[in-house]
Amino acid sequence: MTTTQLPPTSGAAAVRRPRRVRLPWLLVLTAALVPLAFASIAVGSREVGWGDIVGALRGASEGWEQAAVTKRIPRTLLALITGAALAVSGAVMQGVTRNPLADPGILGINMGASLAVVVGISVFGLTAASTYTWVAIAGAAVTAVFVYAVGSLGRGGATPLKLALAGAATAAALESFISAVVLRRTDLGDAVQSWQIGGVGGATYASLQQVLPFLLAGFAICLLSARGLNLLALGDELAAGLGTRVAYARAAAALGAVVLCGATTAVTGPIAFVGLVVPHLCRMVVGPDHRWLLPFSAVGGAILVVVADVLGRVVARPGEIDVGIITALVGAPVFIAIVRRHKVREL
Repeated sequence: MTTTQLPPTSGAAAVRRPRRVRLPWLLVLTAALVPLAFASIAVGSREVGWGDIVGALRGASEGWEQAAVTKRIPRTLLALITGAALAVSGAVMQGVTRNPLADPGILGINMGASLAVVVGISVFGLTAASTYTWVAIAGAAVTAVFVYAVGSLGRGGATPLKLALAGAATAAALESFISAVVLRRTDLGDAVQSWQIGGVGGATYASLQQVLPFLLAGFAICLLSARGLNLLALGDELAAGLGTRVAYARAAAALGAVVLCGATTAVTGPIAFVGLVVPHLCRMVVGPDHRWLLPFSAVGGAILVVVADVLGRVVARPGEIDVGIITALVGAPVFIAIVRRHKVREL
């Protein structure tokens, strides 16, 4: 069995794709965020009209309409930044590992961040939201290193299949640890169980303010690593020959991905498959050049999570289905299709 990697000629292929094709698509997708954001604010257990939204934003609306709009605005903002962060994190992980199956959920990194937060709350008594973020990032980083080390054992190094299996096994083990920790603290059971599904329903302006600096730092690191990721796609030897410090470039990009993943998980819980589905779809449109792939993934991820959040409120009205369940229903078939496609290539 041979190692399945992203195309080694991705850097050259990216250069040949004209920019005039990419920019209109990026503008269209970005413009689509506006009506989707309004739809996210309008849809819920009780619908809010466009006039009520405008009135609430101006402070002229009163009653339950204003309360609904006030609650749904931070939820919509969190859905936008969560989708962007997870999609960019997944795209960077795929570039760092040259693994088309890389994703914060599949590799168990989300679950590592979750375990760190749960242990911090139940064992060490952490209460500050900003502390959750630091702990989640640390847990995500440790898990990422562990999964990559385990997936690199044996012949062939870190193949996509071995990384996916290592990530799945690690995620299952970490989920069991979470259950063991929660059983000791029955007062945290319901809250942790709801948070473990992954959702944006508990968004507040305070939580947004706590996590935003980490997300901005993560986005900046990932975007600055775009050129290095393009060179890494050519292979370590060729990248080094072109003057790239391979270890530094890989570590810097991985750091940005881990920060985005950990900070997001601290607020929303583990939301899977966004980082797998969105980069693959965007790569079909703009090619593998990370200088374009990362911005497209950010916009595409924001669209996916907002749509999933709205859909979860529509199909289960007057209740709702958490975002993590909707993205799993969408992402699981895509994951199977990708595995089957690459398995056929290896035969």
